[in-house]
Amino acid sequence: MGKKKYYVVWHGVCPGIYHSWTDCKLQINGVEGAAYKSFESKEEAEKAYASSPFLYLKKKGKPRAAKSGNVADVPAARHDTVLPLPAGVPAEALAVDAACSGNPGPMEYRGIYLRTGETVFHFGPVYGTNNIGEFLAIVHALALMKQKNIRMPVFSDSRNAIGWVKQKRCKTRLERNDRTEALFDMIARAEHWLKANPTDIPIHKWDTVRWGEIPADFGRK
Repeated sequence: MGKKKYYVVWHGVCPGIYHSWTDCKLQINGVEGAAYKSFESKEEAEKAYASSPFLYLKKKGKPRAAKSGNVADVPAARHDTVLPLPAGVPAEALAVDAACSGNPGPMEYRGIYLRTGETVFHFGPVYGTNNIGEFLAIVHALALMKQKNIRMPVFSDSRNAIGWVKQKRCKTRLERNDRTEALFDMIARAEHWLKANPTDIPIHKWDTVRWGEIPADFGRK
């Protein structure tokens, strides 16, 4: 009898941890972009299930792709990603973006792994501005990579946010009041993290004119 394995299903009929290949297969059959992987121990499986599949499926996993804009210079065949990435954009990278209904208004942000299109993190909505969301998204990406001991470039379509990160200061004009106090606490923690954790991870400006909308875009324009 073979050694028992544990099967993690991140994206399937019913995501979870399964104890047999038969049970796992029932969750992924016919599911487009199913994301799953086997592990040798229950501890490994539980740790993986609590994390994003982008940490485990860099080459084979293809969770549902993030919505992307029209891209004019996509290569005819590119096999390292499920997204329509331009030739000069590496698949081994994170793209971040924020969306705000009104400015200020309900704001949220997220990060996308470009190899698989997987949403690696998402936060919000909270009351804020788009620039604050873009700033926090970049810092979130940097902090996550430090935590996971991963290194890859970050793409953002916000010059303001990239500049704020490099200056280690969020130069927002949003009024600080009872409604925004929790958000300003987040900003303070992000600024403190940047000052305490120097990094040389590349942060690139996404060229929206040439490449279309950034893959992390929420599609609300």
